[in-house]
Amino acid sequence: MKTTIYSLLVLLLFGCTTKIEKLTKAEDYEVFLIAENTALTHAKTDHSFWTNKLEKTPNQFPYLAKLAGTQTQLFSTTGEINYLIQAENSLKQLNEKTDYNKSSYLRALARNYISQHRFKEALILLEKAEILSEDLESTQKMLFDVHMELGNNEKAKYYLERIVDLKSFDFLIRTAKWNDHKGNLTAAIKYMEQAMAKAEASKIKSTMQWAYTNIADFYGHDGQIQKSYDYFLKALALNPNDAYAKRGIAWIVYSYENNPEEALRILNNITTSYNAPDYYLLKAEIAEYLKDDEMKESYLELYAEAVKNKQYGDMYNAYNVEVFAEKNPIQPLLLQSMKLKTELPHSLTIC
Repeated sequence: MKTTIYSLLVLLLFGCTTKIEKLTKAEDYEVFLIAENTALTHAKTDHSFWTNKLEKTPNQFPYLAKLAGTQTQLFSTTGEINYLIQAENSLKQLNEKTDYNKSSYLRALARNYISQHRFKEALILLEKAEILSEDLESTQKMLFDVHMELGNNEKAKYYLERIVDLKSFDFLIRTAKWNDHKGNLTAAIKYMEQAMAKAEASKIKSTMQWAYTNIADFYGHDGQIQKSYDYFLKALALNPNDAYAKRGIAWIVYSYENNPEEALRILNNITTSYNAPDYYLLKAEIAEYLKDDEMKESYLELYAEAVKNKQYGDMYNAYNVEVFAEKNPIQPLLLQSMKLKTELPHSLTIC
């Protein structure tokens, strides 16, 4: 990748700046890099508890929902795809037990498919849940999410209009997403700030953490780098093992402060306990910027090897097309990978 492309990437993501200020301090985030992974410990404990409960009383099939929740949490904490597939299998068993006739279980499986980027399959489940009409508004929220992912804008707008409530966190985050999609970043930030205030009032840590990382993304896209950095730190204060927030800081260090070595140090720390193939692509871009061709090729080979795992399904198709079809693939991949997360975490979508 040429330096001119790198400069363009910075402008696209963070806006034009005539003078680069150093905003980050290693002492701000170092404590999070060395923090014990308590989230993983808790997730494993919960997983063992519900596994044992189900083994002792296999007729209590609702325990499958609890088990799937712990498997999903393990995926969120480690990035290991096998946990997400295990959660899928648990949720399929749960729906089979109820003849695919309970909306909350249909939504739970649809949510899993969304995480796997299997949006069409998620849509089929949600349309069935819509017919059942059990907790219809929760289904309509997820129908908005899926139609957004599929590019069905009119359908997405229809479902957004079904859930209008300016006092609702769920409505505000979707309105923010809708405005961002329409190119109105100012409005998107306004709605996300309102959602963040709701999250803080709730004092639910997982909700606050999600809101902080997403507002940090929006601020970054708007060139408000100091705010972006501050909110990534706030997310880490709630969960020192938030890989996405650490990655956000690494991205600022690399693309705004032009400190690729420190960015690589942060990323290498993240990937000691969190594994997702796209991290190799970000490392490969940084290696290319450092003109270290051997390092770059090493990371691209690691990416290629990782995505051979069939459990990823379609999750990395867009990346793969670019990697194997373009001579200089990394830049468009990173633009895509740093977009605002559109699939909502398990804890935020109401069942």
